[in-house]
Amino acid sequence: MSGKAARIRDVALAAGVSTATVSRALSNPDLLSEATRNQVFDAIRQTGYRVNRAARNLRTQRAGAVLVLVPNLGNPFFSRILAGISAGFANSDQSVLIADTAGHPEKGRAFVEYFRDCRVDGMISLDGSLSEDDLSLFASNGAGDRIVFACEWVQGAAFPSVRSDNEMGARLAVRHLHDLGHSDIAHVTGPAGSVLTRARREGMLDERDRLGLPSRSDCIIRGDFSIDSGREAARRIIAMKNRPTAVFCASDMVAFGLIATLADAGISVPGDISVVGFDDIEMSGYYIPALTTIRQDRHGLGLRAAQLLIDRLEGPEGTVPADHAELIDVTLIERDSTAPPGQRP
Repeated sequence: MSGKAARIRDVALAAGVSTATVSRALSNPDLLSEATRNQVFDAIRQTGYRVNRAARNLRTQRAGAVLVLVPNLGNPFFSRILAGISAGFANSDQSVLIADTAGHPEKGRAFVEYFRDCRVDGMISLDGSLSEDDLSLFASNGAGDRIVFACEWVQGAAFPSVRSDNEMGARLAVRHLHDLGHSDIAHVTGPAGSVLTRARREGMLDERDRLGLPSRSDCIIRGDFSIDSGREAARRIIAMKNRPTAVFCASDMVAFGLIATLADAGISVPGDISVVGFDDIEMSGYYIPALTTIRQDRHGLGLRAAQLLIDRLEGPEGTVPADHAELIDVTLIERDSTAPPGQRP
């Protein structure tokens, strides 16, 4: 058609059916025979008809959008997760809104308005630092069964989550260094209170115990997943009388800061100290030396989180139980930043 936008009656006329049948094909196509569905969809393509989503959302009391909370949009780690979430909703009726939670001390109050104002139907949180009060506020506003956590989660909270197998990743890192001949292994952690910090630290400690590796309290160094915390950890290691021969970092960004600062001090990686990261962000393979790290399937995390939220929004009650916790496998990616002790390239 030309000149003006096609209307639903134009589709009905082209398909030789009633306008009610066209509406049914768009909202409940399974109620129609395959032949009738094909007639209607052929007519839609022929006429160029487009669904008025605003009118439909008003009719169905749906916003047609979901909110994604990201703890730091400047962190490149989240890019692939967001791409996975976007891909997960690509064939749905939902648009994706993204909000950075950094700088919001009362996150519940800051973002519950999206639900109160009917701007979103559900939410995926990549931020595990939401408090009990935040979560209670969402629940009291009818959003408790429309939230999914991805990557991070809130310990003990009854919300579905999809996450990497962080403990296994830490085990793989320590095992790799042990297999190369390292026994004196330091660990730079994530921030205090983070569920990721706890899971990776526990996996690291359990694997060290299993392998009978010695434990040094000065070799457990607090970080915060940032380059700066990696630089500070390096300064502490440089000042040690007995330096470890290897370091397992709780994120790739920490590893980058650590390696750069060690290099400034004339300490070779991996010749003097081997370094393993965690995440496998895009830059890891191009860093010098290329970083040995634990790869998270970040796109898969986002894709699965989107599907869980779609199931919560559209499936029968209980389709995704509140205590559902799904683990995504991780992989050790061996590159140039690790080698046997004392082996200069």
